[in-house]
Amino acid sequence: MIKDQIQQQAAHIFDEVVTSRRHLHANPELSFKEFETSLFVQHKLKSWGIPFTTMANTGVVGLIKGDLPSDQVIALRADMDALPIHEANDKPYVSKNKGVMHACGHDVHTSSLLGTAYILSQLKAEFAGTIKLIFQPGEELLPGGASIMIKEGVLENPKPDHIIGQHVMPFIDAGKVGFRSGIYMASTDELYVTVTGKGGHGAQPHQNIDPVLIASHIIVALQQIVSRNADPRLPSVLSFGKVIANGATNIIPNEVKLEGTFRTLDEEWRLEAKRLMKKMAEGIAESMGGSCEFKIMNGYPFLVNEPVLTDNARTYAEDYLGKDNVLDLDIWMAAEDFAYYSQVTDACFYRLGTGNAEKGTTYSVHHPNFDVDEDALKVSTGLMAYIALKQLGN
Repeated sequence: MIKDQIQQQAAHIFDEVVTSRRHLHANPELSFKEFETSLFVQHKLKSWGIPFTTMANTGVVGLIKGDLPSDQVIALRADMDALPIHEANDKPYVSKNKGVMHACGHDVHTSSLLGTAYILSQLKAEFAGTIKLIFQPGEELLPGGASIMIKEGVLENPKPDHIIGQHVMPFIDAGKVGFRSGIYMASTDELYVTVTGKGGHGAQPHQNIDPVLIASHIIVALQQIVSRNADPRLPSVLSFGKVIANGATNIIPNEVKLEGTFRTLDEEWRLEAKRLMKKMAEGIAESMGGSCEFKIMNGYPFLVNEPVLTDNARTYAEDYLGKDNVLDLDIWMAAEDFAYYSQVTDACFYRLGTGNAEKGTTYSVHHPNFDVDEDALKVSTGLMAYIALKQLGN
């Protein structure tokens, strides 16, 4: 059976996958600067005789064709970039690049897809169809590497019928995976607001136009967009995480800068909410004697898992891991540039459990203590290979 062959190959490659993951973790690179990571991936593919091309500067796209005839094509995607975070772990594979860390598990994604590539390369005589391997840069930084790779033709020549991605989840135990059909993750937009007034002495507020006070009113009032304008059945999140007012205890500054994020799950509401926020912020500033520059950097769309593909993948996962190890996921208001793929082709994005309380791997992604239970790599490589081959009809 193909499952038995995959499991045997996954066990054979496991130690090498762990070694690759630790190498990548120790040598993280920021978004769109994954030069050594890209070369590492290319070297591995070349050593296994897997042809590949490069695109989006550091992206790598491999191709494995089964020896049996079929026009079916499926793409498998991993992201390669790290985050600007100083790692706080004390492990032999701790980041060597100060201030840069694989705090979102992209080292796991890349090493796992390499393991999957090896498994599939060993089974070419056993399956029909073509598998496209997408090693993508820049997931963590707008405009997102996925959007660039799509523009450069990653979903063409050959055109995949489906695309599959997996992502670590520390809140799920290692050995388990999670799926959700339909809309799964939120869109994300970045907000950059500059409130301008007239600075001066804090003891003479009547002679000034206080941008701190104006900005405070704007922050509070904009929450009304979510609480009173959004359909209460539709999740929306508006958060400001950066406020800069470079005055002092007795100095009112000339301007205040705000930075935040808006996330939701509906494109029409997303567009309308941004229009309302801009109008409200500018109106408040003007009514209080100041002015407001409200810039919006449009980010990733919402991520939708195609129901038939996702239900199939879940069934294959239950067959590979057992039903008790396959969980239902709730909506997740984080964002992911895999969403770009989901907007143009049938997609399934599932979660790989990496948590283990005894091993201390339950810290959230983007935390300086984030790490994974590497036993998850026993699942990540073989499962993706199995889903791919089953979806191709093998």
